[in-house]
Amino acid sequence: MARIAGVDIPKDKCVSVSLTYIYGIGSTSARNICEKTGVDPTRRVKDLTEEETIKIRSVIENEYKVEGALRGEVNFNIKRLMDVNCYRGFRHRRGLPVHGQRTRTNARTRKGPKSRPGAGKKKPAMAPKA
Repeated sequence: MARIAGVDIPKDKCVSVSLTYIYGIGSTSARNICEKTGVDPTRRVKDLTEEETIKIRSVIENEYKVEGALRGEVNFNIKRLMDVNCYRGFRHRRGLPVHGQRTRTNARTRKGPKSRPGAGKKKPAMAPKA
């Protein structure tokens, strides 16, 4: 496995597909990286030379924000929305859909599993008096 940007990319897949395993790089970015480095995107990662791997690594480090830096920026943006008390921040804080989806039905991904009223703890049975 080649290690790029702190991620072990799969060696048996094409370069353009393997690069998408890095957070922040999609298929379009992966194709652009292959184009800039002169690597054939259909080649397998295991067939890359050390120089080509170094070229890919340097392009990603210099031109793209990936992995930890990108995750930190996204989390900071969400935290900023919550601090400003805007509508989107309020929705993030409550764990509800942010982009205007309906919540009367659906939205189970954001809201979690249904909770039914009265489905909590059972009251302990009365102990018989002795």
